[in-house]
Amino acid sequence: MNVEELVRDSLREQADQGAPPPGDLADRVLATRRRRRARAFTGASLAVVTAAVVAVAVPSRDPGPHEARPASELRSGDIVAHPGQTPPRDLIAVGNTALAAYSTRSRVKLPDGDELVERTYHLLDQRTGTYRKDARWAWLAVAPGLRTAAVVERGLPAQRVGLLNLLTGEVERWIPVRRGVAGLAFSPDGGKLVATTYANNPDRLDMDRPIHEGNHKRPGPGEPSRTGFYVIDVASGKAHWSAVEMKSDKPDEFGLSGINAREDFGFSRDGTLVLSGLTIAPYQQYYDFEGRERSAPPKEKHLRPYNEAGLSPDGKLAAGDFAGSAGTTASEVIDPATGKRVAKVPGQQLLAWADSRRLIAWDIEPGTSEYRQRLVLVTIGERKTVPLSGYRSAKEDSAGRWTPVFAER
Repeated sequence: MNVEELVRDSLREQADQGAPPPGDLADRVLATRRRRRARAFTGASLAVVTAAVVAVAVPSRDPGPHEARPASELRSGDIVAHPGQTPPRDLIAVGNTALAAYSTRSRVKLPDGDELVERTYHLLDQRTGTYRKDARWAWLAVAPGLRTAAVVERGLPAQRVGLLNLLTGEVERWIPVRRGVAGLAFSPDGGKLVATTYANNPDRLDMDRPIHEGNHKRPGPGEPSRTGFYVIDVASGKAHWSAVEMKSDKPDEFGLSGINAREDFGFSRDGTLVLSGLTIAPYQQYYDFEGRERSAPPKEKHLRPYNEAGLSPDGKLAAGDFAGSAGTTASEVIDPATGKRVAKVPGQQLLAWADSRRLIAWDIEPGTSEYRQRLVLVTIGERKTVPLSGYRSAKEDSAGRWTPVFAER
């Protein structure tokens, strides 16, 4: 057993004996340990070291009498739900996972007939435990621990990436980039960012590529313009860019040919590769940090980018496809090594793992549109669901239709 496993096991045993520490504490302690030479921390033991994976000043895990403590830690109940709220106003969390933010979206009409999809984010205010509107950002990602968000400003593609302190609401540091960025994702340990670069705004809808609806037409997705990705070291701010050619396969029977106008990169589970979704088989492609294509890791070769929950925390299970029938909603849980179904759970779409047996999912209000959904907690082996939020609107681009952003707390 290596040192990382020993630390994780000891913390889990501590959690079983008393008030549980946040589920990502061990990972952040170890990430800090690996970076101590660069960060030059002094006088801190592993058990009480300041959480520094996001390279900003944040409170320690054992705050003094004058230090603020994040609301996501203070409200440490196993299930923090608000089934009467949509969009949510107060913290929603289950186990090690919290709703870190959510976004609504609107369409802005442009003079040439094109439209621009704009997101408006509501971030968890760690001082109050409520979600507050922050209209500055066109895209964001939240680091494990819910202390920092990586942000880019409106007017995509952006020329800098910010590190936003969720305790103060202020940007602690800007990281300049030469190539425009429009998408962001943290590595599992929070130590790196992958920033997807585009030549044009991927959220611009093009009237020259319309979607026809009866006798009417509306702007459709623009021409893909993705150019590659930066891998950014959060501690140092150093960024390395790699070019990635867009797929040029012939369109399939649905007119799909490689990637969408917005097709952002994310990280593999171990953080050593980046991956991108594809609209055609094999549906996702992995790359090393130099932009060279690589095979999928063994436990990720059966994953699909639209199955958002991905691998379970222990790596033994993975979210699968919708598996409902007429009048019912259900989703499958698969063995990631084989791709075979091992269980069915309620829910239309599996969004995030709360722990290795429970997931947060969208589920549909009975007798209504498939787009009228609420967040629920589902448990493998159980039919009952636990409502976490109210039902969001079925109407696209309405204030009542919101998209969740989850992170480990």
